[in-house]
Amino acid sequence: MPLGVDKSDFLEEKVKRTEQTIRQRDERIAALETENAMLYLKLAQCQGSAHHERQKSTRLLQMIKLDHDYKERVSQELMDLSKQVKVLRQDLATMKAAIRQMPPEMALMLEGFKRQTLKVQRMFLSENRGLDGLQKRIQELEVSLATANERHAREKKRRQMLHNTLVELRGNIRVHCRVRPLMPFDTGSDETNTLGRQGTLSEQVVHVVDDETAVVKASSRPGQGTKAFEYERVYAPLECQDAVFEEVQPLLTSLLDGYNVCIMAYGQTGSGKTHTMLGPPQSKDYGYHNEEQHNPQEGVIPKATRELFRLLAEKPPDTHTVEVSVVEIYNNDIRDLLGGDDRKHDVLTAGDGSLDVPSLTYRTVEGVQQVMELVQYGMKHRAEDATLIHSHSSRSHLIVTLTVTVNSGVVTPTSPITDYNVFAVPQSAPPKSERGRRTLPVPSSPSPIPHHMHSKTRSRSPSPARPPTPINCFKTKLQLVDLAGSECVGMSGVTGAALRETSYINKSLSALADVLGALAEHRAHVPYRNARLTHMLQDSIGGDAKLLVMCCVSPAQRYLSESLQCLGFGQRARQVQRGPIKRKFIAAGPAIDTGRSSPRPTSALSRKGLQTI
Repeated sequence: MPLGVDKSDFLEEKVKRTEQTIRQRDERIAALETENAMLYLKLAQCQGSAHHERQKSTRLLQMIKLDHDYKERVSQELMDLSKQVKVLRQDLATMKAAIRQMPPEMALMLEGFKRQTLKVQRMFLSENRGLDGLQKRIQELEVSLATANERHAREKKRRQMLHNTLVELRGNIRVHCRVRPLMPFDTGSDETNTLGRQGTLSEQVVHVVDDETAVVKASSRPGQGTKAFEYERVYAPLECQDAVFEEVQPLLTSLLDGYNVCIMAYGQTGSGKTHTMLGPPQSKDYGYHNEEQHNPQEGVIPKATRELFRLLAEKPPDTHTVEVSVVEIYNNDIRDLLGGDDRKHDVLTAGDGSLDVPSLTYRTVEGVQQVMELVQYGMKHRAEDATLIHSHSSRSHLIVTLTVTVNSGVVTPTSPITDYNVFAVPQSAPPKSERGRRTLPVPSSPSPIPHHMHSKTRSRSPSPARPPTPINCFKTKLQLVDLAGSECVGMSGVTGAALRETSYINKSLSALADVLGALAEHRAHVPYRNARLTHMLQDSIGGDAKLLVMCCVSPAQRYLSESLQCLGFGQRARQVQRGPIKRKFIAAGPAIDTGRSSPRPTSALSRKGLQTI
């Protein structure tokens, strides 16, 4: 650098040029970055376009493949159609050939029909010539038929007499025994998979030997071993409801012959009494569906009602009426399950010596459907409760009574008419208190009766009008009784109100045993009035009805004491011999008693034994 030159000026100029160069480079870098960003943007756009084109080409390839498959399928179907068309053309040709051959064949057939027609005409003319002979033969057959009808009427009457004689020879009180199958609740506190296992609570100790013998293996009880009980009929656990009714059915013939009939189910709680009398209690309709459809699970009540109306259908029309009442005896009080009120009902003695409850509701019915609807309505109001033994234990005795009046003529008016009025069934079910107990319905204004349940309800108070009195008329009662089950308080676990119910149930059943004991020993006084149950059933127990007692037994070891008690009751009840029962006819005058005096029986029933029940 020349001497005398200022270096600072030179450096400043150099710095300025350098800074200018840097600014130019920065501007260039910025321009390049901008251009680079633009290029990246264009690259992304190109990649997006390429991806879109690839997807488009993929879709086009798929469409081309589908179109190709469709063309192949159409081609295959077209080939199949062609084959079918070919076959149809062949069939058409065959049919055309057959049609061409039909006229000659039709002509031959027509000619044959003509020949047969001529033959039939000749036969008809020949038979017409013998018409006089046929008419004579018909007259002879009519005379023979009239003779056969007369013989049939005599034999029918003889059969009725023999049937009633046979039933009386079997004893007026017949006792049957039904052993139910083992049920899951029989295990108690044990596991359900131990059902029937030896040494458990559910071990089967009651066995059916034959149709007349049941055996109890009570070896676990001190001083007792195997004990046998004999009855008129013993039903095994697997026997169906039809088998039970087959033995009950003959009694309904006696009902229409002028005899009262009572069928009673006795046994401990949970032994199957309601199942036997009504049907499966798990079903709301107890197994009954309708009048036409027969259900094998139906109990004695629906089956007996159906059989009764079947027998009445064989009678001349308008010669019979049927009335129904449904009551329960709860805590020794009579409750009208059709009346819808809580008034008190008393058992009164009628003029002919029979017992009656005039304040009850009696419905006139014309078929089994109406009867079962009334029974089902009454069951909704029946007292029941849950115990440790049974979840739907009946807390009252149920009595369904069907009164049948049969007559065959009328005379001048001599007796008061029965007053008829319409009584409505309350439609609402009674409320339930704790543990499922049903309470008596609160009286309310009656609601209209459904058309299919419309029937006449009669009051027992006489009215001034007097209708014609039937001649050759008799009135009989069919009483179907589902007794409440006897209970051991320690096993059922009831307390409070249920404990009071149990006390009344056991007292009434003990009263029933006392009555049978008095009848067997021919005591001068029979304690019917000790309980409303025995008082209301006095006509049935005391000799004015053919009584069948169905002893229902639980077969498990858990209920051994109750089973022995029930079987002992049935065996002692067989010892009661009441002699021939009475049949009453109602005529224009007083009632005519056609029964003979009951002979004094020779068998006796130990009162001490009955007190153990």
